[in-house]
Amino acid sequence: MNGKLAPFLILSAAILWGTTGTAQTFAPESAHPVAIGAARLAVGGVFLMILVFLTGGLSLKNWPLRATFLAALSMALFQPLFFTAVTITGVAIGTVVAIGSAPVLSGFLEWLFLKRRPSRIWWSSTFLSILGCLMLFLNKDSVVVDPIGVFMALGAGLSFAVYAIVSRDLVGKFPSLSIVAVVFTLSAVFLAPFLLVFEMAWIADVRGWSIVLYLGVMTTGVAYFLFGKGLTYVSSSTAVTLALAEPLTAAIFGVFLLGENLNATSWIGMFLLMLGIGLLIGASRGNETKGTGSSARLSFKG
Repeated sequence: MNGKLAPFLILSAAILWGTTGTAQTFAPESAHPVAIGAARLAVGGVFLMILVFLTGGLSLKNWPLRATFLAALSMALFQPLFFTAVTITGVAIGTVVAIGSAPVLSGFLEWLFLKRRPSRIWWSSTFLSILGCLMLFLNKDSVVVDPIGVFMALGAGLSFAVYAIVSRDLVGKFPSLSIVAVVFTLSAVFLAPFLLVFEMAWIADVRGWSIVLYLGVMTTGVAYFLFGKGLTYVSSSTAVTLALAEPLTAAIFGVFLLGENLNATSWIGMFLLMLGIGLLIGASRGNETKGTGSSARLSFKG
């Protein structure tokens, strides 16, 4: 695959993630968001495993168990942390803190563990994107800043950043499809208890299983496969910043499918988000080729 297409693979993943909120609005009212998240991972894991076996099977020889466990745990933690944050402190604050903190935390982790300093273009792009995200969401009449909710959202952002940086290491050594299949299957096992805690009768409804099927196959299986494929060619910090296209997509879907109204501040925020992402795509296509950062990888043997 041409490395110049990598940013667009990650953007495609982010666009699919951005449809998650809209899709969940069509789920039965009795469906708890955390239960939907757990079911989503279960379906996604099964779907990816089927694809792996259809394309030649899975070889576990010399498989990095420690790194896989860390990636799976990070993704499993992201689900309840994010949904709890949104429940406690609201969609606006929860989304901005979780999604906005992930790129910064990812850049910090790369700097700390990989000794790779983020470029000026990355800082500029990330600043514009996060500012755009803030303007897009923080214009609601009722904004409640709850310390516990903010802490949960930061935990969600850190979980996604860790997943990205560990996955960046894994996809350089194993096929991206095999990586996401194993990681999400294990994540689904971690979240399986939630399927017993929450009432799950809603999944027998046509709307229930169709929404879970869409979320599992498209926003989990396909999206994270594209994200993993893109990670082969770009750094984790760049990938996480590009993933800020998710709230942009969610806002656009909200306007055109759910009839939501955006004020001038939100439209300016959308423009800044697109500008930041555009800058990063230009820099990525010009500077990042296959193998970038291959000499500076985390070591997760075992």
